[in-house]
Amino acid sequence: MPSSRTGRPPAPRAPRPPTAPRPARRNTVRTLHTRARRAWDRPLTAYYVILGGSALITVLGLVMVYSASQITALQMSLPGSYFFRKQLLAAGIGVVLLLAAARMPVKLHRALAYPLLAGAVFLMVLVQVPGIGMAVNGNQNWIDLGGSFQLQPSEFGKLALVLWGADLLARKQDRRLLAQWKHMLVPLVPAAFMLLGLIMLGGDMGTAIILTAILFGLLWLAGAPTRLFAGVLAVAALIGAFLIWSSPNRMARLACLGATEPQAGPVDCWQAVHGIYALASGGIFGSGLGASVEKWGQLPEAHTDFIFAVTGEELGLAGTLSVLALFAALGYAGIRVAGRTEDPFVRYAAGGVTTWITAQAVINIGAVLGLLPIAGVPLPLFSYGGSALLPTMFAIGLLIAFARDEPAARAALAMRQPRFGRKRAGGSQQPRRWNTMRRRATAARSSGER
Repeated sequence: MPSSRTGRPPAPRAPRPPTAPRPARRNTVRTLHTRARRAWDRPLTAYYVILGGSALITVLGLVMVYSASQITALQMSLPGSYFFRKQLLAAGIGVVLLLAAARMPVKLHRALAYPLLAGAVFLMVLVQVPGIGMAVNGNQNWIDLGGSFQLQPSEFGKLALVLWGADLLARKQDRRLLAQWKHMLVPLVPAAFMLLGLIMLGGDMGTAIILTAILFGLLWLAGAPTRLFAGVLAVAALIGAFLIWSSPNRMARLACLGATEPQAGPVDCWQAVHGIYALASGGIFGSGLGASVEKWGQLPEAHTDFIFAVTGEELGLAGTLSVLALFAALGYAGIRVAGRTEDPFVRYAAGGVTTWITAQAVINIGAVLGLLPIAGVPLPLFSYGGSALLPTMFAIGLLIAFARDEPAARAALAMRQPRFGRKRAGGSQQPRRWNTMRRRATAARSSGER
């Protein structure tokens, strides 16, 4: 035994108690991210997100239409549920259109493109015929159907541009013509400008902005060069600036950005300011469903263009963030559908529908928040208006059909649905793996082939 420096043997040390093994630290954020990514990569995730998100937005919209429109209906000597019943009827018809679009094959969707475009153009021309077209809030863009029903053909023009533009670009891609700028622009841009001209004849610049966004979305998906894209964007911006400068009403709306008083100088910003008042008085959880104060005549268009403000007042920040989350999920699911398909028509149509709904939601909510000029466009699936609800629900049906048509989604649905009343044989069959969802098919098929 070695001795110490003093010559004495070292004192024995007490043995250390065994230390318990430390538990492995788990990164909670990374674990949740991994689980969320695995859930998102499942074959039917986009299908369920689009179906569930659109259903929740529509149902919540019906509730808010009923709450926001009661006072307006009573002021017009109508029953309190008048606007709600009309919206409920439009939602019922829209569900039928959604289910029909979700069950249609892609070839039938493409076959509807040209008739729908011709019908939309015909109806938009009828709007300008005296005795047939009618003006609402200064815009000549409605057709009187008799009684209390009106039709806004420009809403169907959005759907027509999506389907027709997607079919046109898909055919040109099959023939490898999109590499030439003239084939990319003609006849897509002239036809879009024709629709824009018919809309602007009635003075509806809000719908024209949405149509322009759809056009740019299609060009972007088609791979338009940056110079070409920037050139078309510059022309559209110059035309838009001239239209705003030439209209005192549009200049007044532009001057109300950031206004905090109803009368900001010579400009009346009543609607914009009271929309901010409604959002500010809602707090975190709102004043309660039906307890809005601004809808009692203070906030114009409470059940249409400014229904998001009433939602913020009655449901608070929690309600408005829920609506924003639903639209974000719907938009992201649409991007996923467009990005994972090999069919050019499906890619262009899904991208066009996603651009349409996302751009319209951003413009409406931005106007209510005071970040954008008031454009007079409804919140998709949420605001009152059957003319806007019907084509939007048909477009949602398109996204559902495209999401179901993914190869992995078709296989998953086939496995869940036993055919001819027989159960699936278990045991010997190996479970399918869906972790290769992001890989593209090796052999590209022609557009529309099923």
